[in-house]
Amino acid sequence: MQIKTILFPTDFSNGARAAMDSALSLAKDYNAKLILLYVIQDISIAEWYIPSSISAADFAEEMSTSAGKEMEKWAAEAKARVKDVEQMVVHGVPFVEIIRTAKEKNADLVVIGTHGRTGIDHMLFGSTAEKVVRKSPCPVLTVRIAGKEFKMP
Repeated sequence: MQIKTILFPTDFSNGARAAMDSALSLAKDYNAKLILLYVIQDISIAEWYIPSSISAADFAEEMSTSAGKEMEKWAAEAKARVKDVEQMVVHGVPFVEIIRTAKEKNADLVVIGTHGRTGIDHMLFGSTAEKVVRKSPCPVLTVRIAGKEFKMP
């Protein structure tokens, strides 16, 4: 299997941090391009979740600004270890945009964390990693946080 392009979708969580280490290592080992992707969730799905003290437009702009700043930090770290790094911040449904980007960028591999957002985000949007595994046009490497063990009932 040739790996020329690796897509690393992130939600800036601890789970994504663990997956980034694997994505960086693979990109370096294969001399592959690394694409960092952050998807700003379509807030129309959960407008009731937005605080009443802020408009939906202001909330969306604040999310974009915050995501851009965080992506710059993650991309700087990636660029220190891998020579070909692309960063993207897009709006939409995370698993849909991840699949779309994998197709458009001809990704050979997607590296994604298994433990992303929790609580209300997980309840509303489900497991993005699971949906990506099921629908990806290319192989997907899922990365668990070290120490997060499945406990048998």
